[in-house]
Amino acid sequence: MGFVFETGIIIGWTLSFGGGTDPDAVAVSALYLRARKAAKATIPMTAHTDDETRRWIAERVVPHTELWVAEDDGGALVGFLVLDQDRVDQLYVEPTLTGRGIGSELIGLAKRARPKGLRLWTFESNLGAQRFYERHGFRPMKRTAGDNEEGAPDILYVWKAS
Repeated sequence: MGFVFETGIIIGWTLSFGGGTDPDAVAVSALYLRARKAAKATIPMTAHTDDETRRWIAERVVPHTELWVAEDDGGALVGFLVLDQDRVDQLYVEPTLTGRGIGSELIGLAKRARPKGLRLWTFESNLGAQRFYERHGFRPMKRTAGDNEEGAPDILYVWKAS
């Protein structure tokens, strides 16, 4: 997966962070789909089929956004971050590995890459994501009744460097 950008020690194992490349699209798609399905109790299902999602990642995300992948010592994908200008477009961690600091490392990487500030949307129903982003200095700025593909209420969060 991608080139190594930096490494970090998290609870006894090393993560490598690198820029995503075309070969990463398959693994990123699989992780995205696993994470969305694992979170079905707290966020709405994606509005697209699995095949449409794979195509979107391969044809839009990888070539047109900044994709960062987190890998374990063995090179397995354990999380990814998608930056689109100043927006955190996607941040997902392997569902069996949440709560181990991978998401925190990825959001830290995003802040270093965009030191002037970031914004992101999260579903109103995703209380865990809200707590996560607020712990990392993001503040809610706007709410909608569902101006997204899923038609679900969401919240715009913004982080500004202090």
